[in-house]
Amino acid sequence: MTGPDTRKAAIPPIALTIGEPAGIGPDLVGLAYDALRGDVPFFVIGDPSHIPANVAFTEISAPSQAHSVPALPILPHDFGAARLPGNAVSSHAAHVVDVIERAVSLTRSGDALAVCTNPIHKKALKDGAGFAFPGHTEFLAHLAGGADVVMMLACDGLRVVPATIHIPLSAVAGALTPELLEQVIRTTHTALINDFAIPAPRIAVAGLNPHAGEGGAMGMDEIDMISPLLDKLRADSIDLSGPLSADTMFHAKARTSYDAAVCMYHDQALIPIKTIDFSGGVNITLGLPFIRTSPDHGTAFDIAGTGQADPSSLIAALRAAHQMGLSRWEKTK
Repeated sequence: MTGPDTRKAAIPPIALTIGEPAGIGPDLVGLAYDALRGDVPFFVIGDPSHIPANVAFTEISAPSQAHSVPALPILPHDFGAARLPGNAVSSHAAHVVDVIERAVSLTRSGDALAVCTNPIHKKALKDGAGFAFPGHTEFLAHLAGGADVVMMLACDGLRVVPATIHIPLSAVAGALTPELLEQVIRTTHTALINDFAIPAPRIAVAGLNPHAGEGGAMGMDEIDMISPLLDKLRADSIDLSGPLSADTMFHAKARTSYDAAVCMYHDQALIPIKTIDFSGGVNITLGLPFIRTSPDHGTAFDIAGTGQADPSSLIAALRAAHQMGLSRWEKTK
């Protein structure tokens, strides 16, 4: 019989990218390792010379070695130039992209359980490497062959999915098509089953207008588009409530009635989760053939290298990657 220690050693570790070296990614990895040591195995892909001097690390040559080394495991990736906290180095950009690709490749091959990404700086990547994607999510979808992806933000007690993301509020109604909303709901439903081990997910869907349109008095989107689509999906045995008034969806009692909330636009989803847990939120990409999580913050150039960075969101992201990765991994055993 396989004992618990043997089984634990067989579970691949998480591939954690170093992110933009000028940001707080290198500052966070040692803090996360200290918090999760022996609980959530992971290794960092990055340049060992970019790790702060007070952080002990061990270079590894394969992800499997992350289980047995005595300090933060690093799979070396030479960036060719020193780190300058707060100031992006142009020649680093191509290596930042290469590290993401390497993490995805190791995860898809089964050598890593999941991908967890430290923040990147989009302008630095565009200027230094001609990066043609709006951000991590779109690049990861590209690496997955053009997968239809959905962004989820999660913390203890709340998961939210914005149907539209980084577009002007004036463009939301035009972008919010039945096809888009159906894809978002179906992707969320599938992920809750496969990656969160929720066999019968309950999804709450917000309306677009105040008071979910109030019977058409404040807009017809709910009557003309959202409600008919929800009825169609209910016929496919998807448990949906809504369209709901967004101002009554997120108090403590309401949150116990669903497993995830699908919202119509960015702030409708992100304001409640950032209010509930500003430091511990996790960005999760649904719809990929591999697990990907990320801390819900940026590169924070202003505090990079100062020792002020808060690892809470990265720790939560690694825990989420581990839990979701195990859900998929166990289905293959």
